[in-house]
Amino acid sequence: MKYTIIDDINIPELEIYKKLRDNAFTEDNSFIADSPKVVNMLLESELEVKSILATKEYYDEYEELINSKNISKLFLVDKEEMQKIVGHKIHHNCMMHGIRPNEMPLASLGDNILMLDAITSTENVGSIARSAAALGVDSYLLPSQSPHPYGRRALRVSMGYVSKLKIHIYEDIAQTIQALKKDGYKIYAAEVTPDATLLSQVKSPQKWVLLMGHEGKGISQEILNLCDEVLSIEMAEGVKSFNVGVAACIMMYQLKYTS
Repeated sequence: MKYTIIDDINIPELEIYKKLRDNAFTEDNSFIADSPKVVNMLLESELEVKSILATKEYYDEYEELINSKNISKLFLVDKEEMQKIVGHKIHHNCMMHGIRPNEMPLASLGDNILMLDAITSTENVGSIARSAAALGVDSYLLPSQSPHPYGRRALRVSMGYVSKLKIHIYEDIAQTIQALKKDGYKIYAAEVTPDATLLSQVKSPQKWVLLMGHEGKGISQEILNLCDEVLSIEMAEGVKSFNVGVAACIMMYQLKYTS
């Protein structure tokens, strides 16, 4: 394994590790991932990897996996130098510079889709991605205004499992819902309304989309009117709602495996 030993942390090649924070990307769709579990998951995917910044311990432990990829730069640093590069204390020993995969066309998504409407939390974007991958819901549809699933925090929360999902970023939610309906999907909206179908009673078809709303505002009535059915989870009296990430997981399981 051929390393580039770093004796100057200010070289241009390391600038990407300094400037790409949580939801920052470059024109070529570069992103930064960190921690061994996340980096290793991404190394097992088809993603293009530009470089790794890591300690000798990381390279020694995962030499076979790293050698299986065609990575042009393997930067070798110690933990202290890595912290100086990123500008804060870290609890891991590796980082990776990769290129986001191309977005999938709407028509190329799978039969089961998790769709977000104006989600603002990076952690929720990541946790929902991890749950979708675990449950075999392989398509993730997000608005352009929301945090991107390849943002550093979202990647870390998803444990890198976002790499197993087909991702499409949409601009107009109404047009996107209409296009999905024309393509044969049944659109379910997750919301608490007087006429909502209880989740335990739903009978899902082969092709469905589950739409999750904003963490605080939920889904607007205008968008609910475009959906085929509104679903709500049975809850104990006095409890108004679940966290959106938890609700998405429960609903995906019900639609995928028990309906």
